[in-house]
Amino acid sequence: MYRVVILFITAVTVVTAEELVAVVHLTSHDASVRNISGDITITQSLPNGPVKLSGKVNGLTEGLHGFHIHEKGDIKEGCTSTGAHFNPENNIHGAPEDTVRHVGDLGNIRANADGEAVIDITDTIISLTGPNSILGRAIVVHSDEDDLGKGNSTLSLSTGNAGGRWACGIIGIQSPVGSWSGSNPFTSPSMSIIAASFMIVTFHHLKY
Repeated sequence: MYRVVILFITAVTVVTAEELVAVVHLTSHDASVRNISGDITITQSLPNGPVKLSGKVNGLTEGLHGFHIHEKGDIKEGCTSTGAHFNPENNIHGAPEDTVRHVGDLGNIRANADGEAVIDITDTIISLTGPNSILGRAIVVHSDEDDLGKGNSTLSLSTGNAGGRWACGIIGIQSPVGSWSGSNPFTSPSMSIIAASFMIVTFHHLKY
């Protein structure tokens, strides 16, 4: 019986974890300078689990471009009003793999000769819930390469000396459409799912 209970709890934990999905539509800060567009999907499948960003950005120059989460989801003045890098712990700027970094430090994206950058980033610091939530903030793509805090510029430890803000977009909810605050959005169990889970694990236990 004890084994059945453990299996039941495990099954309920798995089936009630609902993936969180956010989206970003990138637009140019100044299309007369550089006409950039892009769409990014952001997913988190488990509470406190890694966050995956995938998508494409078009209209860039070939090479590396700084790619950051900024603190404000405010684009009334273009990308300028998105504020600084999202940095709730007041750390210095760094690389995505650094222990000490801004939460919003996601490094660089690389554009090919056609100006297209494919986004395929997995990060364990940002989140779609909790104190490191990036929901409602902004993604900003910069004109230059982020030196990851390792350069000689006076801006290295604050912005990575990544240059101007070429494009940005607000991070918004795609699914689920219910509240992502208050109760844990990852766990909204359906009684039918729980009942089915219990039947499955009980059958498995009795069979073996």
